[in-house]
Amino acid sequence: MHYDAIVIGGSYAGLAAATQLARARRRVLVVDAGQRRNRFATHSHGFLTQDGTPAADIAAQGRAQLMVYPTVEWREGKVTAAGRAGQGFRIEVDGVESEAIEARRLVLATGVIDHLPEVPGLAERWGRHVFHCPYCHGYELNQGRLGALAVSPLSMHVALMLPDWGQATLFLNGAFEPDTEQLAQLQARGVELERGLIDRIEGAMDIVMRDGRVITQDGLFTLSRVEVASPVAAQLGCEFEDGPLGRTIKTDAMKATTVPGVYACGDAARQGGSLPLAVGDGTMAGAATHQSLIFAAH
Repeated sequence: MHYDAIVIGGSYAGLAAATQLARARRRVLVVDAGQRRNRFATHSHGFLTQDGTPAADIAAQGRAQLMVYPTVEWREGKVTAAGRAGQGFRIEVDGVESEAIEARRLVLATGVIDHLPEVPGLAERWGRHVFHCPYCHGYELNQGRLGALAVSPLSMHVALMLPDWGQATLFLNGAFEPDTEQLAQLQARGVELERGLIDRIEGAMDIVMRDGRVITQDGLFTLSRVEVASPVAAQLGCEFEDGPLGRTIKTDAMKATTVPGVYACGDAARQGGSLPLAVGDGTMAGAATHQSLIFAAH
């Protein structure tokens, strides 16, 4: 089967990209493995007109609206391989080689995998009491006790923001030691400093220190290391770039990768992410993909 574009990934960025192509009456296939990055969070915040809406509902509504367009097809599955096929591309879904699925363009909206700090009890609270973004979750913590779990000096940035949302504590946990200037910044912002090591997290958000103390927080913010969730970009030869949060797919301002005909959007193609940013990224990628079908030589 042959399409104008295949969108790999059907979360927010992929939905936005596919919508632009569908509205241009292009034949589009969306292949989705069903693993939204924010599947651990119950609600989405800060997204215009959808503030406080369950995250799963936004994705479901986006899919329902997309599938109204007659040129769109949806396939559940994981793209396991991709490569050149003449002037376009061929993909395999779930390792099946016998079925040729081809398109003139590819849009990679594969998302990322979060690698969390190795603190017992942290992963189980990810998206419920442990968060990555105070803009997404800080307001709902009602100016309570907020922790920033350090993973590197970059965690200073999170710690210095948190006092706008509550009573902030920076848990160093052996990740780094603030210098004189950083200590002055923390003091000026009213951020408490905890140098002890964390043993585990219990209850809703009880941080048990190795010395036996229990420091109860209403929420904890930390930075994850990200890994692009699919091997497809590497298989195609796309360049990656290293950032403070991990490696992401390199794109230009129009979301084109370094491989002609391949576009990338969402968390897999940017440092830091949120639902509104993913939708904007996907919108740009979809429009650029459509225009490349008209104007580009390749």
